[in-house]
This record gives sequence, C-alpha cells and structure tokens, in this order.
Amino acid sequence: MTFLSKRINNLSESQTIKMAKLGRELTAKGIDVINLSFGEPDFFTPEHLKEAAKKAVDENYSYYTPVSGYPELRKAIVEKLKNENDLTYTFDQIVVSTGAKQSLANVVLCLVNPGEEVIVPTPYWVSYSEMIKLAEGETVFINATVEHDFKITAAQLEAAITPKTKLFMFSSPCNPTGSVYSHEELASLAAVFEKYPNIYIISDEIYEHINFVDKHASIAAFDAIKDRVIIINGFSKAYAMTGWRVGYMASNKEIANACDKLQGQITSGTSSISQRAALAAYQNGLETVTAMKDEFKKRRDIVYALLKEVPGIQVNLPYGAFYFFPTVKDYFGKSVNGNVISNAEDLCLYLLNEAHVSTVTGGAFGNEECIRISYAAAEDQLIEAVSRIKEALSKLS
Repeated sequence: MTFLSKRINNLSESQTIKMAKLGRELTAKGIDVINLSFGEPDFFTPEHLKEAAKKAVDENYSYYTPVSGYPELRKAIVEKLKNENDLTYTFDQIVVSTGAKQSLANVVLCLVNPGEEVIVPTPYWVSYSEMIKLAEGETVFINATVEHDFKITAAQLEAAITPKTKLFMFSSPCNPTGSVYSHEELASLAAVFEKYPNIYIISDEIYEHINFVDKHASIAAFDAIKDRVIIINGFSKAYAMTGWRVGYMASNKEIANACDKLQGQITSGTSSISQRAALAAYQNGLETVTAMKDEFKKRRDIVYALLKEVPGIQVNLPYGAFYFFPTVKDYFGKSVNGNVISNAEDLCLYLLNEAHVSTVTGGAFGNEECIRISYAAAEDQLIEAVSRIKEALSKLS
C-alpha cells in the first residue's frame, strides 16, 4: 500500500487484537472457543459506578470536558495517590485521557525525539515498542528471563544506558508476565537513575490493585528521581471499566502541560459520563476492587496447579495482573498431520484451531519462546481450557 504513509506501514498490528478477532470468527461459525487472549477483567462494572454514570446523564453532563479532565476528578486522583501510595501531587500535574493507552502515547510523543533511545525490559506490553516507533525513537530491549521472574536487575539497566537514552518504560504488575517489582528491587533501579539526570521513567501501574503480595510499590516513591517519573494508571483493570476508556498520568507540571497540549489537538477531553463514573470509583472505597482481586488470586492458583501438570512447558507463579507467560519452546519443531509448530505464533494458531482456546504469542511481547494466557475467565472455562491445551499438545510429536 504505497499510497499510505511510512508511519502506518511500519506499524505492527496488535497481536492481542488479532487473536481475539480470529477467536470471534470461529465463534461466529458455531465453534465453542474459550478466549484467553483478552486483557480485560470478565467482571461487570460495579453497580454504583453505573449508577453514577446514569446520574451524570440525567444531570446533563453532556458538554465538552476540560482537556486534562474535570478538576474534581483530577483532585480525587491526587487524593488517591496520597492516601494509597503516599505520593504528593497537585491536580495540575494530572492529565486524564481516553484510557491509559492514550496516556502512554501522550508521554512518549511528548518526550522522545527521532533517534533517541527508550529502554524497555522484555517481556513488555505490546504497544510500547509501537508507540516508540511512532515517535521515531529507538527501542533498546533488556531481556528478563523466567528464571528471574521476568524482572531485570540494576546491572542490566546500567549496561543498557547510552548517551542517547531518553526514557525507560516498564509495568509493575506486568502485562504479560504478572511479575511485580518489590520496593527493594525498585530502589536498586532508582539508584541507577540517580546517576543519569536526563533519563525519564514511565511507570505503568494500571494493574496496581491486582497484586497478590505486599502493598503496591511505585518507583515514584524515591524522591531523588520522582520529578522524572511519569505514573500511568486508570480504571480499566481495577474497576472493570475497560470500555469506559478512562486513564490518567501524574508527572511534573512541564510534562503534564505538554500532554495537555498534545491531547488538545487529538482527542481533547475524555467522555464526560465516563469521568463521572471514574470519580465515583475513587470516592467509594476499594470493596469491589478487593473482591475482584481475591477472585483473580483464586483463579491464578487453580490455573497454576493445572499448568504445572502440562508436560513440556515451564511456568512461574505470577504475583499480579491476570496472566501466565509459560515457556513453550519444547514444542517447536514438533508436528501433527503435517502441521509443523515452528514458533510460538504457530503454537497459538494450533491451539486456537485444534483446542479452540485463544492465546497470544509471546513474540508480541518481546519473547519468542512463550505464549500469554489470560485467566480473566470463569473457573469452569479455565479448567476446561487447560484440559484442552494439554490434550492438543499431547498430539504433537
């Protein structure tokens, strides 16, 4: 398609969206597909948030909103960061966007110049590298392995830094691995960043409340680098509000103003109704959040026990989010009925067509030896899905 821009032709299709699409196509043919490729809670939005949205409609919240979001929502975010994370911000350091994805894109486009380097630990969320590509930056990957729970060390970080390094971006809890950095691990990374005052840090904390260990730790807690940290968060995961599209960032005022400027030329303010529901989320405690987290932990334990029984895969225990990221390389080169599994993408397509279970290739997240399995599904579906996967894999030789 030579008439299209190089920008769009160079952009990769989202593999998570691709697999979900293929799964829907089989479902439309009447095939019972269990979709474990989705990165969203399978819970409904809590009733009190839906009621807040209905009330907003009745009260005529139907006009354009401020680009950075309603002041009352931004102030509620400030209170949340103070009360839950012990982090101090002012409301003019908060920019509300149409989902955390837009918040991420805003920051990357506002910070990265062509040719500047962005360090990204792998595995990473699929869109990081594509956002960097859009900004014409250069992605520098640091490989984190399953043996270290897919977390990098301070030594690896320092080795990746060059005079061209502008930005570091990561998530904790992590999509796709479920890995969670502890306060001590973040402290070791922060000590490295202290030496390099021109490097900024994007801390993607969208899975903050789906955390099965200690209290959530943020790299913004370290005063020496806080002014260079941009926190990304939102309501999609913790409050089952994926379709409402509300995310936000917290940063120094200069970066916040830049993101407001950029967003003002692209989408302007986030949906008024969604913002009112988000405000209610931060005004009414964590009861529904905790209940959902407890259910995810129960599912995690069930799926972990089942996956450990599947021959030929290596899986670690994730401490957050709702994903497993098993290593499946032992099946590469195997085949059935002439169908050869050359890589993780082949294996995902095989599992979709043979087991009717939708997963995502690890290549989409920077690791060609793994696949991502979401356990954001009902227990009976998860048990059936792993059973199907185990049976389908047993046919390969």
